[in-house]
Amino acid sequence: MTHVEANTPDRLNGRIHQKTVNSLRKTLDGGELAIQSRIEELDREWDVERAIEVTASTFVLTGLGLSVTVNRRWLVLPAVVAGFLLQHAVQGWCPPLPIVRALGFRTSREIESERNALKAARGDFASLEGARAAGPNTLLSVTEA
Repeated sequence: MTHVEANTPDRLNGRIHQKTVNSLRKTLDGGELAIQSRIEELDREWDVERAIEVTASTFVLTGLGLSVTVNRRWLVLPAVVAGFLLQHAVQGWCPPLPIVRALGFRTSREIESERNALKAARGDFASLEGARAAGPNTLLSVTEA
C-alpha cells in the first residue's frame, strides 16, 4: 500500500478498487481488442501524483500572475500550495488529496496492477512462467533478451 492509499479513506479506496475490478471484468469480456484498447487507455491515464502536480502548478502560476497584476497578497497562494506539495512529498498526504482521490485518480501502483492483470490475461507473461519452471538461469536469459 502506498502513502497515498494509506492516507485515503477506506471508502474511497474501496470505490476505486471496485471500479478497477469492474473495468477488468468488462475488458476481459470484450476479448483481445478490448484488452489492447484498455492497455492503451491505461498508458495515458493520469495518476494522483500527476494530477496534484498539474493542479499545484496551475495554482502557483495563477497566484504569481495575480500578485503581479492585481495585488501582492496573492503571493500567499503559491506559498500555501508549496507547503501542500512539501507535505505531500514528506507524508504522502495533503489537503487536496481526498478531492483528487474522490475524482477517481489512482496511484501509479493501482494503474500498473490493472495493466499487469490485463497483460497476464492476454498471455504476455507466459514465457516468464515457463522460464521460472525451468529454473533461475532460464529466467535470466528470458529477461535479458
